[in-house]
Amino acid sequence: MGAARASNHLVTRVVVSEFLPENHLDLLRLRFDVVYDPELYADRARLLIEIGDAAAVFIRNRTLIDQELLDAATSLRVVGRLGVGMDNIDMVGCAGVGVIVIPAAGANAVSVAEYVIGAMLVLVRGVYDMTPSMVAGEWPRQGHAFGHEFLGKTLGLVGFGSIARQVAMRAAAFGMGIVAHDPLLPDDDGAWGMVGKVDLETLLSTSDVVSLHVPLDDGTRNLIDADALETMKPSAILVNTSRGGIVDETALAEALRNHRLGGAALDVFSTEPLGPKPAATFAGVPNLLLTPHVAGNTVESVERVGTVVVNAVIEFLEG
Repeated sequence: MGAARASNHLVTRVVVSEFLPENHLDLLRLRFDVVYDPELYADRARLLIEIGDAAAVFIRNRTLIDQELLDAATSLRVVGRLGVGMDNIDMVGCAGVGVIVIPAAGANAVSVAEYVIGAMLVLVRGVYDMTPSMVAGEWPRQGHAFGHEFLGKTLGLVGFGSIARQVAMRAAAFGMGIVAHDPLLPDDDGAWGMVGKVDLETLLSTSDVVSLHVPLDDGTRNLIDADALETMKPSAILVNTSRGGIVDETALAEALRNHRLGGAALDVFSTEPLGPKPAATFAGVPNLLLTPHVAGNTVESVERVGTVVVNAVIEFLEG
């Protein structure tokens, strides 16, 4: 790791390039010279200027910390990541110049886990889109069965970190069987006692719901492609709250249109925000829930994330 950088200023400067609640900003302003603009991530030229003499920068998932920024930020010592994903941060580049990255490890796990369970309930039961018909005076009660129960069904977790474990605990309360695949988790890790340990192909072929909890890297990009979707049960549900790029979105849309998959919920996408072309991929696709990368954003989790990261960065800068 490169030598840690030192600030050249009597008053430490901090840049916040994405949203941060006022109470956390006030905590920073008591100690530092704070530049705050929740849209600064979108003005790259200004960001590079503002960060030039900053000792710290707070970001979410829209600010790109790449070599260009690191070269411009000659006093930068720490990145406060208001979340857990690191795919927008050049971790090797940061290490090379002695910049540490402090994420909000575990702080939004409950919010994401509850989102996953909620999405599962909506898609597995299949009745929560009836309001327009009811308001129109219809009574859409044809047939006798609407969706399925969780009891006795299998949940497959791809990745078994803190969020996946929160999902597992909640799914177990519904009486689901739970299996997981995580090649990075040691065989002797006690967490495996919560679930059945299986390979990816077995997980995909036997699970009624598949939930993704892995980072985006060369090994996971397009992990759920056309072949993987073909392996899944035609009735299965797919939930992705991890990162866009892990699911081949075109292949998923095709599988849903052709009824080779029971449904899907996506909170993350290869392109964020969706442009016209990516959005068109999903037009008219049945049994699909789309949300704009908000699974981890609740009132409670935003507060926890800010508290964890802001306090850790303050301790680092003042330690």
